Amino acid sequence: MDGTVLVADDDRTIRTVLTQALTRAGCKVHATSSMVTLMRWVDEGKGDLVISDVVMPDGNGLEALPTIGAKRPGLPVIVISAQNTIMTAIQAAEAEAYDYLPKPFDLPDLMKRAARALDAPRKPAQPSEPRDFTAGDTDLPLVGRTPAMQSLYRLVARVMNTDLAVMITGESGTGKSLIARAIHDFSDRRSQPFVVASTSDLSNPDLAAAVIGRARAGTVLLDEVGDLGPEAQARVVRMLDALGDGAPRIMATSQSDLSERIDDGVFRADLFYRLSGVQITVPALRDRVEDIPLLAEHFLARAEREGLPARVLSDDALGLIRRYSWPGNVRQLENTIRRLVLTGADDRIGRDETETVLGNQPAMEPMSSNGGTDKLQGAVAQHLRRYFDLHGGVLPPPGLYQRILREIETPLIEIALDATGGNQAKCADLLGINRNTLRKKITDLDIRVTRRRKLM
Repeated sequence: MDGTVLVADDDRTIRTVLTQALTRAGCKVHATSSMVTLMRWVDEGKGDLVISDVVMPDGNGLEALPTIGAKRPGLPVIVISAQNTIMTAIQAAEAEAYDYLPKPFDLPDLMKRAARALDAPRKPAQPSEPRDFTAGDTDLPLVGRTPAMQSLYRLVARVMNTDLAVMITGESGTGKSLIARAIHDFSDRRSQPFVVASTSDLSNPDLAAAVIGRARAGTVLLDEVGDLGPEAQARVVRMLDALGDGAPRIMATSQSDLSERIDDGVFRADLFYRLSGVQITVPALRDRVEDIPLLAEHFLARAEREGLPARVLSDDALGLIRRYSWPGNVRQLENTIRRLVLTGADDRIGRDETETVLGNQPAMEPMSSNGGTDKLQGAVAQHLRRYFDLHGGVLPPPGLYQRILREIETPLIEIALDATGGNQAKCADLLGINRNTLRKKITDLDIRVTRRRKLM
C-alpha cells in the first residue's frame, strides 16, 4: 500500500494497532484522538484516506463526513464504530462514507478495505441533503456486531434508495418486517405510505387491487408470500406486470425456502424472479449468539424508557439466555426480557427466575428443512433433550407434561383450522375428536379462529 492515512480514534490501543499495521504495509500515518485535529489535517490537504471513529470527545465522525466531502471531494473515509446498529450503517451510507466496519473489527479485513480505498480512482462526492434521524429511529431492535448482521446492514444501506424489488427471508421472529420498514423509512420514499399486504389481502381480488392504490409511490410489503395459493400467486404476477411509472416499490417476506417450493411445484418461478431483485436473509438468533447480550441490553433499556423497573442481568442469567435455542428468535427474546423485568423485585435478574421463565417455554426449535424425511417423534425427542440440557442437571419446573402437550397441540389445531378454512366441524372430523372438545381446546389454548374460503 502507498499513501498517507489519517486515523482518528479516542482509543489509544486502536490508534497504536492501526498505526503499526498501516506503517508496516508501507503507508504514512497521522493518528489523533481529536476530531478538531483531524479536520485541521483535512483542511491542510493531508491524507489520502481517513479512518475515523464515530463518537469522539470533541465531535462525531459521521457528522463530519459532509464537511470532509465538501473540503476534499473524493477523499475516502472508512467509518469504524462500536454502535453496532443498522442505523450506523445507514447513516454512514447516506453520508457517502467509503466503507463502514463495526468494532471490534477484523484487522486483516480493515487492511484490505484500506488498500482498496487507496487504490480506487477518486470520485467527487455527491452532495446530499442532511437527514434528521429522530430518537424513534434508533429504537429498532436491529442490533448486532456479528459478521452476518453487519453484512446485512451494509446490504440494506446499499439497496435502500434503489427501485429493485426486495425479498427478505428468515424464520419467524427474526425481524423481516423490521428490515422492510427500515428500508422504506430511510429511503427516498419515506414520505409516502408503507402498506403491508397479508396473505388474505392478496387472496381477495378487490383488496389486492386496493393495496397498490393505498401505497401510491411508497412501498408495498407482501407478507409471507410463500403461503399464497395458486390463484393469489397468479393475481400478484398480473398486478406486478401492470405497474407503471410512479408505482410503489415492492418488497416481500417469506419464512419458507421458496426455491424448494418452486421445485415442489407449489410456488411460481416467475413470481419468485419478479420479487427477488435483491435477496436479504435474516439470520436466526441461534446463529448469532454473540449478539444476544447486546439485544438483551437493548430490550432492558427500552423497558426502562417505557416506565418499567430498571433491571440488569446477572452473569448466570445471561449464560442461561445465551444457551437457550430461541425458536421464536428476537421476538421471543424481547418478550422473555419483558417478563423478566416484571417478575422480580431486585435490581439484578438472577439465574433462578431466568430458569423459571425459560422453563415455561420449552426450547422447541423449528423443524429442519430437510425435505421432511425426519420423523416427528425423533425431532421432538431431540428438542426435549436440548430442553433438559438447558437446566444443567437440575430438573425443570413441575408441570412439564402439560407444557409440552400445549407446544404440540397448539400448532396442530391452528394448522388444521387453517387447512379447513376455519370450519370447526371439518377440523374436528380431521383431527378425530369431538367438536365440543375442539371448542374447549380453542378456548383453553387461546387460538384465534378465522373463517375464510379454503385455499388448499
